[in-house]
Parts: sequence; C-alpha cells; structure tokens
Amino acid sequence: MISRRALLLTTALLAAAPYGASAAEPFDEAAFAAAQGAGRPVIVEVTAPWCPICKAQRPLLKALSEQPRFKDLAIYEIDFDTQKALMRRFDARMQSTLIVFKGREEVGRSVGETQGEWIEALVEKAL
Repeated sequence: MISRRALLLTTALLAAAPYGASAAEPFDEAAFAAAQGAGRPVIVEVTAPWCPICKAQRPLLKALSEQPRFKDLAIYEIDFDTQKALMRRFDARMQSTLIVFKGREEVGRSVGETQGEWIEALVEKAL
C-alpha cells in the first residue's frame, strides 16, 4: 500500500516539471567516462518517446537533479528504439530502465519505477 507521504512526494515531483522537461543529456561515451572517472553519481536512463512510464520518470529525475545534494548527478539518456548497441552494452532489456553508477561501479538498477521515493532511494546509492 502506498503511504500518504509517498503519494504526496510523487505528486509534488510530477508537478515540479512538465513531462517534456529532462535533466538527461544524450549518451556520450567521453562525457560518461569522464563523469565515472571523476567519481560522480551517474544515471543511465533508457527511454523511448512513446513510453508513458518514461514520461513519468523524466520530471522525477529532473526534480532530483535540481536538489543540492544531487548537484553532481550526471544523467545520460539512451534511446530504446535507436541505440541497440548501447542497450546490449548496459544489458538493458526494456525502456524505463534506470541504471545507477557510483563512479565506475553499478550500484543499482530499476525497471518501470515511477514512485518518487523509490527513485530517490535508488539515486542515493550513488552518493
């Protein structure tokens, strides 16, 4: 059962940014390697423009990236429909996959998650 706090947080985060807003940059190998090498928290977001779950995740990630404690967070987007080689590289099988790294180490992943508290807890693993 979803708690009242989780429901309020999710609602607030969804209202914080329009569905089209994104904190993610298109995946770039050099930028990804540099972020990992610097020990930054990194999210690889596998998304598709037709995916409703991806649209729900986007403002949640944007809101998190705007919080001071996540100021160093780097988010890189992989397109599910067109970047199949990257999908294989990251062993991602579905859109709406979030893969979290602390530097070079993968510390968590999630598929289809849209609850703000759970996504926040996932991202916190990278701090």
